[in-house]
Amino acid sequence: MQISSRFTIAMHILTYIATADQKERVTSEVLAKSIQVNPVIIRNILSQLKKAELVMVKRGQGGATITKPYEQLSLFDVYQAVDSVKNGTLFSFHDSPNPACPVGKNIHNILDDKLLRVQQAMENELKAITLAQVLNDAKKYLPDI
Repeated sequence: MQISSRFTIAMHILTYIATADQKERVTSEVLAKSIQVNPVIIRNILSQLKKAELVMVKRGQGGATITKPYEQLSLFDVYQAVDSVKNGTLFSFHDSPNPACPVGKNIHNILDDKLLRVQQAMENELKAITLAQVLNDAKKYLPDI
């Protein structure tokens, strides 16, 4: 299991937008150069962030801005916006465990509650960290913000 890079790309995008602070228009091309990915990937993630009402994007050369106060924008908000969790479940199971096997027919009974606790713990940690905290840490590495 691995969370896709969409989450870290989205956090890179939001951090860049927040640190640019009106000094420059933050476009998909600018972000693509910083992240070193194709601008199409950036536009797709910006679209997801926009749909979640976390950013506003002006067409053309207008650039992107963050719509929520940084203290109210959690990593969980970003995670929900860009990383789709199938059926609300972070962990997926193999498709057809053997029903004739004692372990195979009971694997959900054995693991489901434990995996749900792990997912909830991760989600609670993501909810506890805000973009403001990320930006505060960024000050150590980006002295001009």
